[in-house]
Amino acid sequence: MMTDPLQIKDIKQLRQFVSHTLCKQNDFEEGIFQVTERILTRGTQPCGIFFCLHGPRSVKLTAVWETEKNSILFYGQTGERFKKTMLLKAPSI
Repeated sequence: MMTDPLQIKDIKQLRQFVSHTLCKQNDFEEGIFQVTERILTRGTQPCGIFFCLHGPRSVKLTAVWETEKNSILFYGQTGERFKKTMLLKAPSI
């Protein structure tokens, strides 16, 4: 479930990695389904981003990048976590 630490240089690359990973896990063609995101806050400070891929037949796949531990947690359609990726350096929100 863990992978080697990953170098992400900006938010755009983070979005691409999350979309690619969610699509690959579920054999979806990349770029076909909408991925939405929401900035997570603790108090007034941003602490991560919640990503949701809206697949066919109301399938929703999610990922959460949390800044404190600088990791991305990926979840399948039933809510089970299937992957955790650590980032070497956090991109700016």
